[in-house]
Amino acid sequence: MTRRLFLAAGAVVVVVAALIYWGGGVTPGAPAAVRDGAPAWSPDGKQIAFYSEVGGTPADLFVMDAAGLNVRQLTATPEAEGYPAWSPDGRQIAFESHTADGNFDVYVMNADGANVRRLTREPRRDVGPAWSPDGARIAFMSDRGGREFNLYWMNADGSGVEQLTSGETDWFPQFSPDGRRIVFHRWSDVHVINLDDRKPARLTVDPDNGMYPSWSPDGTRLAFMSRRGGPTSIFTMNADGSNQQELVRLATGSAIDPRWSPDGKTIAFVSVPEQAATEAQAAVQSRLLYTVNVETKAIVRLR
Repeated sequence: MTRRLFLAAGAVVVVVAALIYWGGGVTPGAPAAVRDGAPAWSPDGKQIAFYSEVGGTPADLFVMDAAGLNVRQLTATPEAEGYPAWSPDGRQIAFESHTADGNFDVYVMNADGANVRRLTREPRRDVGPAWSPDGARIAFMSDRGGREFNLYWMNADGSGVEQLTSGETDWFPQFSPDGRRIVFHRWSDVHVINLDDRKPARLTVDPDNGMYPSWSPDGTRLAFMSRRGGPTSIFTMNADGSNQQELVRLATGSAIDPRWSPDGKTIAFVSVPEQAATEAQAAVQSRLLYTVNVETKAIVRLR
């Protein structure tokens, strides 16, 4: 995927930074850098899966304890993997992978990295998988229908693919805890779709924008990232879009890609250096994984 695809509708640097592993590589002679992203909590809250790119090599998937210890590598391929999503029973992880034929598709594997299976085989990109709470379906985003990404879902074995949205650019679906709604971002704003009538409702309004939304485990709140007159920060709001409040603003750089913990107490997120997306990253490990306590706002570095 080229970075140019995401040059639209605000928060340009942030969106590109969040997906930089798709571009891969660094400038010749640039120092090695570590880029971690897409934290995903296991259903029991004891582990976090994520992708990591070291020294410009394609990203692989890893898992660690919730405190950031005991890091284990799950994939080791010449292709890039990203955006892991745990099945509700914690036994499997869905993810996206840049295939040998030059495309992105959705895969699934056992939680220990074994038994990798390919679920989609489209000539266009299928990315950003998310499991339904009952484990029966996987939602994802795809540009198989044209130039823009739309939302789709399928059975957990890859069969029965069905398009959910059309006519816009829709990214990164997340099922509500009751399985009746999917939250996502359309261009630069958070939307939610009721799966009964498939009608989307807009929850943020650019320039008070919102992207990469994540449900609280009780379904009453959403975490999301927003660039509102400064670096991208983490916000929360009620599930109907009311009571939008900033939770994390870093002293330097941006906070992106929030994911709510299963116990509702913390949110994992990624710290990104404040620099142009086309610049080589510094040798120090500057793309880091953190958690923030929702009540106290205390921030803890994981990596």
